[in-house]
Amino acid sequence: MKTIFSFLFTGFIAFSYGQEIQKDTLPANELSEVIVVGTKTPLHEKQFKTLASVDEFLQKSNKIDLIKRGAYAWEPLINGMATERTVITIEGMRIFGACTDKMDPITSYVEVSNLAEATVSSGQQGTSHGNTIGGAIDLRRRDGSVQKPGLDIALLTGYESNNNQKIAGAGINYKNETFYINTDVMFRDADNYKAGNSKEISFSQFTKMNLSATSGYKLSENKLIEGSVIYDKATDVGYPSLPMDVSLAEALITSLKYEVKPLGGKIRSWESKIYFNTITHTMDDTKRPFVPIHMDMPGWSDTYGFYSNVKAHFNDHHLSGNINGFYNRSVAEMTMYPADPNENLMFMYTWPDVRTLYSGIHLEDHWQYNSNSALTFATTLGYHGNEVASEFGLQSLQIFYPEMSSTKSRFLKSFSTNYSYENNGLISGGGVAFGERAPSVSEGYGFYLYNSFDGFDYIGNPNLKNEQSLEANVYIGKTYKKWSAKVTSSYFHIKNYIIGIPDPNVAPMTIGANGIKIYAALDYASIWSNDLTLKCTLNDHFTWTSKLQYYLGKDNDNGNLPFMSPLSYASSLGHSQNKWNGMLSVKGNATQTNFNPTYGEDRTPSFAILDASIGRKFNWNANRIQVNAGVENMLDAYYSTFTDWNNLPRMGRNFFLNISFR
Repeated sequence: MKTIFSFLFTGFIAFSYGQEIQKDTLPANELSEVIVVGTKTPLHEKQFKTLASVDEFLQKSNKIDLIKRGAYAWEPLINGMATERTVITIEGMRIFGACTDKMDPITSYVEVSNLAEATVSSGQQGTSHGNTIGGAIDLRRRDGSVQKPGLDIALLTGYESNNNQKIAGAGINYKNETFYINTDVMFRDADNYKAGNSKEISFSQFTKMNLSATSGYKLSENKLIEGSVIYDKATDVGYPSLPMDVSLAEALITSLKYEVKPLGGKIRSWESKIYFNTITHTMDDTKRPFVPIHMDMPGWSDTYGFYSNVKAHFNDHHLSGNINGFYNRSVAEMTMYPADPNENLMFMYTWPDVRTLYSGIHLEDHWQYNSNSALTFATTLGYHGNEVASEFGLQSLQIFYPEMSSTKSRFLKSFSTNYSYENNGLISGGGVAFGERAPSVSEGYGFYLYNSFDGFDYIGNPNLKNEQSLEANVYIGKTYKKWSAKVTSSYFHIKNYIIGIPDPNVAPMTIGANGIKIYAALDYASIWSNDLTLKCTLNDHFTWTSKLQYYLGKDNDNGNLPFMSPLSYASSLGHSQNKWNGMLSVKGNATQTNFNPTYGEDRTPSFAILDASIGRKFNWNANRIQVNAGVENMLDAYYSTFTDWNNLPRMGRNFFLNISFR
């Protein structure tokens, strides 16, 4: 309790101290490796498919792939690295899923109707809110303080033919001189989808509701206080590539922010926030026809946190500092119900009430030492502590680790240096970095977690060392009149690479499992990520864009790492004239030959998919109507990709219609 009190007191001091500081009107330029994939307008209005999911939007980024276990809640990969090695935040808030099978990534708790932008940072450029190896995603909703005064009402509706998905939403925004409020609701309901050739994928249905509200009050000319809440509830969510579905995934995310607006001076901005979020997740197998033994698997995650971020400008130096911290409680249970009612129930903690305390500081100096060149230096230092609060859970893990203590403390470090150059349309740069991360709750303390991808039960290892990454990155790009091109390459040498290793001396718990894997550290692994983007404005109405991506991952025995992208591509021709817009696109992958059966992978054939859409805007007095329609997977191809869990086939031909009224 004393530790918790000290943590919250530190957050309150940081929150209060920022009250007399001013905000920067000329923020330092971000490095080119930081990808902003949205704008300050509502995100759904910038897409050809206006009511696409957040997952569909994120996969347009060069750095992001998505692991699909069903039609809902896909897990983001950054530079080929899953959520253990990345940081995902909503407006700077740390949030942790409550599912041991990763059915509830943080990206599933926001909607495109209230999202303004998603900033994707590669490698150590994503450490401002915590230590990472692969990078970070920060999802940000619309800023109500800069919207136009008055009342704005939005009504949204959509339909998708393949899975009979019904979409309905509404938003009410209001602002006057001192007060604003943004509210938003979105509802989605979908049946099973059909893969190519009309093959129905059972257990792929879902129902989801998302509520969002943000309200701010202007205390003075340069001081603002803002409160926000997100409530998200998904029910009856099927996961066809997993042995269980989800009866409930529920999240409540709240925050209170104090911000000082710009008035000039050396200190340009100070923003402080305290927040709380709680997630409940219940896995369910009652709708599956053949279940060897029925199980209940609920999980809970509660997080209390804060951050305080200050920006300053001294001559050619754009400085920023962020102190942040969180306290998280993660609990997951499994109860087995034998078919014979005379037999006893079997109960265990799969996450044994693990408490995580983190506090860190991030410092950055962007030095614009001449009109063309800049250097950025950044460091992140953090304290990371774990405690197993359940005595029963601790005793269960002590079967494998007799000398294990209930607590474990770590010190995490990150350092990076990047150079950038820009002149006459030419941009280039590169950098080197070092970073560390602590093992996740599953990697450190998971107890008999079944992985249906490779068919093994996994057991955590509290004695794991920090995973460490040496990183190098380089990019070069050119813009000339009506075209632009950019190529980016990053290399990660990861020491103490954490992954499950089979242990033949331990029997599995799950019926039919291939065995037990215990998390251990390889000597090292390496990941090389590459991407190329091209854009050409053909004339006043037509624009062509294209991208290529290729990853290569190897362990210390030269074996392939899982979920590394083969050569993938996407190309689109967009048209815009008057109030009409349209797009024709193709996307696909080459054959995945760099797979590793040890991790459950197999050869994934190549594919190519055609999509098309058309849209029209109508103005009616002060109102605006936007209609978009299109077809995805036009040729109804039957295919799966390297990130589809157990070769889950993707959706076949799908017609959609989206209508928004403002």
